[in-house]
Amino acid sequence: MPYLAAISIYPIKSLDPVALSEAVISAGGTLQGDREFAIIDEQEKFINGKRNARIHQLRAVFDWENRQVSSHIEGSDKIAKFSLDEQRKELEQYLSDYFRFSAKLVQNQRTGFPDDTNAQGPTIISTATLETLANWFSGISTEEMRLRLRANLEIGGVPAFWEDQLFAQSGECVQFQIGEVLLEGINPCQRCVVPTRDSQTGKITPHFQKEFIAKRRETLPSWTVASRFNHFYRLSVNTNVPATEAGKEIKVGDRVKILDICKSQLS
Repeated sequence: MPYLAAISIYPIKSLDPVALSEAVISAGGTLQGDREFAIIDEQEKFINGKRNARIHQLRAVFDWENRQVSSHIEGSDKIAKFSLDEQRKELEQYLSDYFRFSAKLVQNQRTGFPDDTNAQGPTIISTATLETLANWFSGISTEEMRLRLRANLEIGGVPAFWEDQLFAQSGECVQFQIGEVLLEGINPCQRCVVPTRDSQTGKITPHFQKEFIAKRRETLPSWTVASRFNHFYRLSVNTNVPATEAGKEIKVGDRVKILDICKSQLS
């Protein structure tokens, strides 16, 4: 029986996750706190793994209940601690010193700063998928693959790539429930350069993308819509959450149930 095995939010976009036992759907259809903050440069562009590999070496441990973050550089034991609400300027100076150029922290409590601004709900993957992918690459553990792929919700009790059932033809969505919360699966997530790198050091795994694509093509499950794969560097599912679900909670252990295929304005 499919169930919600794990919840992760990323309070500061591109930095480390926080594991939660329950999460609330925000007014904007995301998980409250997920990518609530983002780091930008002087051109107001995101400082993220796509544009700056040094961000992988910046560790962040969150005390989310008290909205605090402790940070250090990988390999260093010098820890800096900040309140996300009361020490914004100090945190920005710390980030600027690390990146060696001006860095600012921006905030969006309604939707956060999702990668897919079209389908901005929580991203979905299964535990078995992560385990299978880890077996594709020597020296990459399931936990390391989890950190590279950075999904919000992990489904247990299902085979690998089960989540490929959660999207349909372009112009359609797959409605499904986690507990009492209704979600709409939109499309398979297009991956970027980030999964090719070690999550702690930023070091590139040789031939990662090429091997990923070959294996993904070979193992594409029969239950998915193959036409949604214009290429095979896609994994996990992007979702939309209807406005009716704002304020509802999902919890680890909640049952997951696929409902129906419906029309969608998203693709």
